[in-house]
Amino acid sequence: MRTRTRKTSLIAAGVIAATLFGTAAAVAVPVLQGGWPYAGQSHGEDAKTYTLAAVGDIACEPDDDDNAATPAALKCGSPSLGGYDAEFATAKQTDAMKPDAVALLGDEQYEVGKLSDFEGSFEQAWGGLKFLERPAPGNHEYYAYTKKGDNEAGQNGDGYFAYFNGHDQSGTPNTAGQAGDDSSTNQGWYSYDLGNWHIVSLNVECNSPAFGNDCSTTDGGLLAQETRWLADDLAHNQKQCTIAYWHQPTFSATTASTPTVPASAPGAGGQEGQVADAWWKLLYANHATLILNGHEHAYARFQPLNPAGQVDTKHGIPEFIVGTGGEALDTLAKNADGSYANPNVVTGYDQGYGTMKLTLGQHGYSFSYAPALQGAGLPASALDYSDSGSGSCNR
Repeated sequence: MRTRTRKTSLIAAGVIAATLFGTAAAVAVPVLQGGWPYAGQSHGEDAKTYTLAAVGDIACEPDDDDNAATPAALKCGSPSLGGYDAEFATAKQTDAMKPDAVALLGDEQYEVGKLSDFEGSFEQAWGGLKFLERPAPGNHEYYAYTKKGDNEAGQNGDGYFAYFNGHDQSGTPNTAGQAGDDSSTNQGWYSYDLGNWHIVSLNVECNSPAFGNDCSTTDGGLLAQETRWLADDLAHNQKQCTIAYWHQPTFSATTASTPTVPASAPGAGGQEGQVADAWWKLLYANHATLILNGHEHAYARFQPLNPAGQVDTKHGIPEFIVGTGGEALDTLAKNADGSYANPNVVTGYDQGYGTMKLTLGQHGYSFSYAPALQGAGLPASALDYSDSGSGSCNR
């Protein structure tokens, strides 16, 4: 991978909509000034590159009547959060990329992802990109939130699926749609293609009633079914290049996680990040190109790693954490000398909010990351960070 510091198939949105609504017929789409997204601008059958935007951990909890019992410090308007300013800034930055698709890396909506919260916050900033969004859920879409004086019941994905897949008049989610199949045998994992790239969105929120609170990847539970699905999906993949994304990372940038023993690495995405070790093994064996995660509210790029967390420059997979969508910021773990506590972190950023841009070519990719808005109380110089580079497909 070539890197430096500082420094377009998914079909047009009209055809995406046709696919979502279950018809294979050709669809006449409007040609808008500027060409994007509906006209496909520089994309189509002859396109050589595609743009994938990637980010997670996005929208603050709206300060409305439904959330009257939530402490003010946890809601939009809190000075300790990125709030509306941050989520609108990252949405505007993403829109400017004119992406073919947007990979959402979980925790799209805080604190528990109610449908009303999605409509009151995430939709306000990111709704204009909705038909391009290819989401994965996070813990805040599934689990209860009982921290910092709050006490909100978990939604088990209901608000997430209702927002992205649509719902009936009572708010019950449709069983299939943009976020994948929502059923007793599937909790929204799916794959799609962009040119020569195969892209997989996974749900790792296994410690929830929707998964039977079963995080085993080998028994008969839902996570084990998802893992078998992933193995089959990868085995039948005919594309040269592969990206997989889910929420909690296996390898951490905000804790001094043991990089060689992911199953015992403290703070590395918790139990969910640990069970994803099985996914790393499948992806590594099938020569995947990149793994993307959120959960940690920072940006970090890792060395190419094997499933044990060891640097493997020949066959390893780089992990990117892009948890800077707007809700809040975490702190990267560093040693006293300023070096990263996890030695496999190449570079990271925890001073602001931003979206990563991936340009996907026939046999490789380039990436760029720059913040769109600095964190609360930080000077404009916090925006000086950028990271970019390129790499080849492993397959």
